[in-house]
Amino acid sequence: MGENKPYLAVIFVQAIYGGMFLISKAAFNGGMNSYIFVFYRQAAATLFLAPFALLFEWKNRAPISFVTLCKTFLLSLFGITLSLDINGIALVYTCATLAAAITNCLPVITFFLALLLRMEVLKMRTASGIAKLTGIVACMAGAATLAFYKGPHFKPFCHHQIFGSHELVGHVSSGKTWIKGCFLMFLSTTFWGLWLVLQTGILRSYPSKLLFTTLQCFLSSIQSFAIAIAFERDPHQWKLGWNIRLLAVVYCGVMVTGVTFYVQAWIIEKKGPVFLAMSTPLNLIFTMLCSAIILCEIITLGSIMGGVLLVGALYSVLWGKSKEEKMNDKNHIIAEAEEKESSESAAKGQLPL
Repeated sequence: MGENKPYLAVIFVQAIYGGMFLISKAAFNGGMNSYIFVFYRQAAATLFLAPFALLFEWKNRAPISFVTLCKTFLLSLFGITLSLDINGIALVYTCATLAAAITNCLPVITFFLALLLRMEVLKMRTASGIAKLTGIVACMAGAATLAFYKGPHFKPFCHHQIFGSHELVGHVSSGKTWIKGCFLMFLSTTFWGLWLVLQTGILRSYPSKLLFTTLQCFLSSIQSFAIAIAFERDPHQWKLGWNIRLLAVVYCGVMVTGVTFYVQAWIIEKKGPVFLAMSTPLNLIFTMLCSAIILCEIITLGSIMGGVLLVGALYSVLWGKSKEEKMNDKNHIIAEAEEKESSESAAKGQLPL
């Protein structure tokens, strides 16, 4: 059972992410404002993480400078607040399946951004470089397929939503709305990838990861509140009852931001980041099946083809990255062996006759 724990953990993590898309979409279908949802979600995450951050890292915290604080504020604004707000709007325009499909291109977008920032290198004459380039092209092809091609519709697996009303059953977005939603979804994922790339530099100067995450959630709560109050002044929209709205807020704030933070860190420690990234397609499969059964979303051939291309892009980039890391490790071992051999030869040459 111990050997199977990482596999069970990645299934658990991807199921949580799939549930996030489903419950968020159900809340939006029920009329919840996406900006208010993001604020409540981040506030719930802050309240959940703060006690743990104070308990485990407050005594040994690293000092935070004003420059680092400003960088964290901007990182929270673009990487969390705007990313989640744009994702919420896109989810209103499209469906949970699309959101799960585009999640697969996050490693590809992150690699592309790191390449533009010269944090990664693309060697065109190597197999790993060709694989990475193929992944980028497949990602673009998958994005175009999702946005511009729907194809035949498969019949919904249900005739009544568990969450929501009868009017939403079998709903298909119009062409312009769908394309707009796809563009916003990719923009949100791009901000997310930029957040992953840029926070590495901040963590070098402020290594308290739990406090850093809590601080970002707190700053994001303030930012998202300012955005929400600017777009929605109706007090009835801000009320949370014992309904899908409250469930969505608590689930995303506690389960997604809180629980998965620790589980993902444990998976990376046991099996590495590539193992975690390779499990991302499970999220798409889970979301596609559950959205068709629970939310009565209509699955199109274009969604399936685009999802397959994005999954292929994910594995192509991950394979290229893994191949490059193995080659670098091999070259490093060879270099160390040659250096050791040369030092031993020099030492023998200096021995007295």
